[in-house]
Order: sequence, then C-alpha cells, then structure tokens
Amino acid sequence: MLTILDYGGGNLKSVVNMLDSFGVSYTLSDKPEDIKKADQLIFPGQGHFGQVMESLKIKDLIEPLRQSLLKGIPFLGICVGLQVLFDSSEEAPGVKGLGILKGNIIRFREGKIPQVGWNKINVKNNSSVLKNDFYYFVNSYYAVCSDPDVVLATAQYHITFTAAVQKGNIMATQFHPEKSGQTGYDTIKRWLDSQGEKNC
Repeated sequence: MLTILDYGGGNLKSVVNMLDSFGVSYTLSDKPEDIKKADQLIFPGQGHFGQVMESLKIKDLIEPLRQSLLKGIPFLGICVGLQVLFDSSEEAPGVKGLGILKGNIIRFREGKIPQVGWNKINVKNNSSVLKNDFYYFVNSYYAVCSDPDVVLATAQYHITFTAAVQKGNIMATQFHPEKSGQTGYDTIKRWLDSQGEKNC
C-alpha cells in the first residue's frame, strides 16, 4: 500500500489530487502502525524543519519512519521531506533530523529568499524518474551532502545547490513536483511506475 505521511502540515491536497488523477490507491495517515506496514511512502513538503520534526516526535513517527527507510521501503520526499532526511538544519539550530543521509541544511546567502518560481534542474546521472527540465521551487534552504554521490540533481540560484537526492530506496526533491504542472505529474508517475505501482 502506498502511504502518504500526514504529519500535520505539508502540501497534502496537491499531492492527493495528483494521485487521485492517476487512479492510484493510497492511505493518508499519521499512525505509526500504518508507516510500519507501508509498501511505499510519500513525505509531502512545506513547513519549518523544527516544527516538522516536533510533529513527527509528538505523533511517535520518527522511529517507525526511520525503520521503514532503513529496511528499504521505497520513499519519495518533497521539499521539507528531503530536508528532514539529513542531520540538522540552520532553520532550527539544535534540532536533530532523521540522520538517514549525512549532511546539513543551510540557508541561501544570496538572492531573494525564499527562492520562489521555476528553475531548471541538471540531473547528474541517468535517472528513470527525473529529467533535465523546469520544476517549481519554494525554498530558503538546501542540502549540503556529506556524500556527493547521493546528489541526484542540482540547480542554480546564485550558487549550484542540491535539487534532488537519491540513495537506494530513497529519493527526495527540493522542488515541488505536485506544483510543477505536467512535468511534475510525469515525474511522480515515473516514480510510481519505477516502484511497480499497478494502479496508476
């Protein structure tokens, strides 16, 4: 079962609408037992790093989420769903992330913050999911990865920054595919297809 993590924030409606348009079966849940038995997980984006981690803690979702990721459940993180995979963020000093990927989230030092709008990504390696195309971003922060091999795509905003990461079963995007029109819909469809989703 595909499970969408409902941590009390995020851009749930757009993600749900997109999946509904595909005819995909899914569960929307904030229950630890549903996270534990999920076959696939989507962590929607939008929110403050510290508040999201606090919500996960209150709902007792941190350990079930970590265990699902570590045992190989296919995972798609969006925006803050990417950021919480890392150790920490400048947005919430002293708050620990999930620590699944090593590195930190830092704030842009130049330009108008947040970055809002369309930006073209550059996919580093061959990807069955991501293409070199324009996607919609709303972010003040970006990931600095300790292991450069996990960087799947980059984009430019005064500097080159991490636009997407991938490691094994884990894929996450700093941009919002659910807000990226047909390009984003095609991306999510390819991710579902790559996981063997039969209902889309």
